[in-house]
Amino acid sequence: MTGVVEGTSSPVVSVGEVVVEHAPAWLKDFAIATFGQDDKPALVAGTTVVLVVLSAVVGVASTRRWRAGVVGTLVLGAVGVVSAVSRPDAPAGAALPSLVGTAGALAVLALLVGPRRTSAPPVPVAERSRPAPPPTGFDRRRFLLSAGLVAGGAAVAGGVGRALQRRFDVAGAREALVLPSPSSPGEALAAGVDLATEGVTPFTTPNGSFYRVDTALVVPRISPEQWSLDIGGMVERPLRLSFEELLDRELIERDITLVCVSNEVGGRYAGNARWLGVPLRGLLEEAGVQPGADQLVSRSVDGWTAGTPTAIAMDGRDAMVAVGMNGEPLPVQHGFPARLVVPGLYGYTSATKWLTRLELTTFDAYDAYWVTRGWAPIAPIKTMARIDTPKGSGRLDAGTVPIGGVAWAVHRGISAVEVRVDDGPWLPARLGDAPGDDTWRQWVLPWDATSGRHTITARALDGRGVVQTEQRADPAPDGATGWHSVVVEVR
Repeated sequence: MTGVVEGTSSPVVSVGEVVVEHAPAWLKDFAIATFGQDDKPALVAGTTVVLVVLSAVVGVASTRRWRAGVVGTLVLGAVGVVSAVSRPDAPAGAALPSLVGTAGALAVLALLVGPRRTSAPPVPVAERSRPAPPPTGFDRRRFLLSAGLVAGGAAVAGGVGRALQRRFDVAGAREALVLPSPSSPGEALAAGVDLATEGVTPFTTPNGSFYRVDTALVVPRISPEQWSLDIGGMVERPLRLSFEELLDRELIERDITLVCVSNEVGGRYAGNARWLGVPLRGLLEEAGVQPGADQLVSRSVDGWTAGTPTAIAMDGRDAMVAVGMNGEPLPVQHGFPARLVVPGLYGYTSATKWLTRLELTTFDAYDAYWVTRGWAPIAPIKTMARIDTPKGSGRLDAGTVPIGGVAWAVHRGISAVEVRVDDGPWLPARLGDAPGDDTWRQWVLPWDATSGRHTITARALDGRGVVQTEQRADPAPDGATGWHSVVVEVR
């Protein structure tokens, strides 16, 4: 049924989304730290395993007591139905996959281990002297034949469902989309943004390598024709824009670094891209923000929310409703057809993907998704220098070795990066160019490596000259801090 009714999900996905919604923050943090960007496949696999085990238990119980199997199947089906209809973006037919699946499971149960007599019928008194017929037992041959038919049917149904799902794919619409040229294009990148040092992260992160951290088990698929953006709440003139109307506005193109608040010291949940979009400030000014509306809540089509200080959204920085990334329409996994990008704030307060609504409200009146789970309501990106090369626990040959990486203090800029080997002095690294304060900068320092075990540490200074703090802190509740260090062995 997920291939017949648009917007529906399989019971496994529906249950998984409920798990994501209601799991405690510590469990989500553990999943991200343990599985990284593979946390969603891991959750789907885990949910599948649990459902398979529970189904097996129901199946075994049904061989002994038919009613137990029926009740167990109905309970599992009810879990799927409730999970599906409770999703914020649940369509009218959300319950159909679980209902049809439950009906199919009952039919299979009846076929494999349906009610049958387990003993001979009563023998009339006049015939009791005759030998009783043997009891009706478990027909292994019938079971194996039926199981084979069920497996084949399931494979065919799965293939048909996947084929039908392609009807709702937006890849074709994305490929056919031609984005307008920006009214304010990004400046040509200077040759010095990349320091041509092996092992250092490229200045521009390719779309396929850009980190992804979100709560969507299945990436929302919205065609540009179906998409709209509502701007409401504490505004004088509520707006609704179609995708075509959005593209008709003036577009800007800017290089901006995004960072996830889950990023550990030295972590990889950061990326830099050239974004194309409509300035957010102009949209809000057109809607007319009412006095006292200090929070802008952005909402995804799947119900996820982020809260951005209104003052930051309108202070003149290059905040935008983005439609393009690195010269092409947004990839589906990064928010196609439109997302929010606000430089200087961690993504959970500024970077809503699959954007569908902007609502002006107050911080007192509403807590966004991650704030209800203990994270800070306002979270500026903290200064960080990351060592990309040499790798931690690496083995090097003695001689001149480049130490390099990237550093960011988004919307404040980076003025310097310093490197220390063991307990030696802090040495200034050479910085790559940057088109502005909203991107990271590469840095590199040649090191005369001598034999032995060495600890390399890096720290950054932001554009105001403030040194990155040494104090170590976990990502929760508003971003990790501390100097990044690696230990290497020189031969």
